[in-house]
Order: sequence, then C-alpha cells, then structure tokens
Amino acid sequence: MQYRFLGKTGLKVSALSFGSWVTVGGQVGYESARDCVLEAWNHGVNYFDTAEAYASGECERVFGQIIKDLNFKRSDLVISTKLFWGGPGPNDTGLSKKHLVEGMKASLDRLGLDYVDIVMAHRPDPLTPMEEIVRGFTHIVNSGQALYWGTSEWNAHDIERAHHMAAVHHLIPSSCDQPQYNAFWRERVEKELLAVIRNYGYGLTIWSPLDNGVLTGKYNEGIPSDSRFAAATVTGSTKQDMVNFGKALDTPEGQSKLKRVQELKKVADQLGCTTAQLALAWCLTNESVSTVITGASRPQQVVENMKAVAVYTQLKENAEVRANIEGILGNTPVQPRLFGRWA
Repeated sequence: MQYRFLGKTGLKVSALSFGSWVTVGGQVGYESARDCVLEAWNHGVNYFDTAEAYASGECERVFGQIIKDLNFKRSDLVISTKLFWGGPGPNDTGLSKKHLVEGMKASLDRLGLDYVDIVMAHRPDPLTPMEEIVRGFTHIVNSGQALYWGTSEWNAHDIERAHHMAAVHHLIPSSCDQPQYNAFWRERVEKELLAVIRNYGYGLTIWSPLDNGVLTGKYNEGIPSDSRFAAATVTGSTKQDMVNFGKALDTPEGQSKLKRVQELKKVADQLGCTTAQLALAWCLTNESVSTVITGASRPQQVVENMKAVAVYTQLKENAEVRANIEGILGNTPVQPRLFGRWA
C-alpha cells in the first residue's frame, strides 16, 4: 500500500480506502462486512469512510461493532463520517449548529468512538449561513470530537466562502472534499475545483471511482442477473435508482461509455490487469487525489481492488499508456485561459 497526505495536512491516508455506502449495514450481512474490512486492513488500508445517512445510521453502528470485534488499535485508523441527513425532524437535516453538534454526538455514539479523524459536510446547505456552518465545525474540532473537517460535493464557490469565513473570524478552515471522480466524471475535480485545490492545498477523498461499476466492464453485455442493479427484491427509491441506471445504459451516452470501456479492456489486457484495476489506478494518477474510496461486498473483491496500487505504478512510469487511455476517453477537461496563458 502507498500512503498520501490529506491535502496540506500532516495526516497520512492509504491511497486506496474502504467505503461503507450501500454494503455495510445494508446489502451484505455482518460477517461479510467484517471480513471485507479485515481484508482491506490486511492490505494496508487505514482509511475507512461512513456517514450518518448510510442505512439510516445502521452503517455506523455496524462499522463501530466491526472495529470493536477486530480489536483494531484506534491510532492506526483514519475514520471519516459525514453529517447532513440525520433524520426526519425539522432540525435533523442540514448544517445548522444544532444539527452539527447533535449529529456528531449521535454518530460517535453509534460508532462507539470518542472521536473521528475527519467529519464532513455531506452536502452544501444554502439555507444556513456559512459563518454558522464554519463555526459549527470549528466547535466540533475544538471539542476533540473530530481532528479535521471537510466538505463533500461542495462547489468551488462555497468552499471559497467557507475559507473566507474561517479567515475573517479566526475559525478552522476545511481541509478536504469528497467529490465523485472517475474516468467518465472529471469536470468538477479537474476544472471547477482546480483553484481551491491549488490555493488551499485541498485533499480529495474521491468516491464512485468505477462509475457505479460501469468501468469494471461487467455491464458491457447488459446487466448481469447477480448485479445489485438487477435485484428483483429491492423496492422504493433504491429500486428506482436501479431502473434509472438501466435506462441510462441504453442512451447514446451510455452506449458510448460501454464502447470506451471495451477499448480500455484492451489496455488492461496489455498491462495484465482487470478493467476495474485500471480505472482505480487511473484515479490515482491525479496527484490531487489523497485516497480512492473503494467498496466491496466480498473479501475477494477487496483483494482484486488492492492490486490497483501496482497498476498505478505501471501507469506512472509509462506516459505512452497514459496517453493511449486519454485518447480512448476523449474527455480531458479544457482548462480556462487567463491573461494570455492557460491556468
């Protein structure tokens, strides 16, 4: 495993990390989730991500139990959680100081921890004053309930506003963002967030590196019967998400993605890896990325994901292969031109 600093902080996180969305406390049982966490740990993963919203809090409870049962040394772990969607009450959602203080305490209770390493604002909150948001997270850090705070899916303008408030009022600024980022979803990280990454040394803990599994190649011939997007027993909003996913693959854009994945498979074959490992390694070639959050429902999937670190080393040393990949993708964001030169 390789380790990277979380932006300009002194915190070191594993280049590949383990996320609990959908699986832990959700679609897989406790033993499978525990075995996946242990497998990740055995491969050098030290960063584990969760959120108060995942499985309505059950994810944090299960993950906390896993940590306890595996008897991990707390100082060896980097744990992040996210606050925004805490429940149905009028003050259980958003980033008011009330919800931040109460939501943080509830998360720690579910996790069975005294503190998390990073707490993030799961989404921006246009209804709460930015000064209140920054003061709320500053309070959490000063109280010792979190060591750093960050954002998730915030736009560059709001991050700038948060840093301005921190500077003006002598508060603690955010250190990182958790955006979606993969070979098909690049604009926000490589274009919009470029200035805040440079100006504030922002770290990135990216999610969906495989674009909901599209970049694994398993949907090239349609949705497999054992895919979570084909689960006939799923109902409610999750079921609708699955229906929407299937429809998206049938659009011209979806078909274009699948054709490019087929071309990427040829590159992966030349490197002796899977398409999924190539996609994870590609994310790591962006040095602004502190960690790539991976997911798994079986330990063997964790084992396969971890091999992406070696593939990243291959890509880093081979400019020709990287250029070939960019040619296949054909979506490198065009940077804005400022004062006669490219930014």
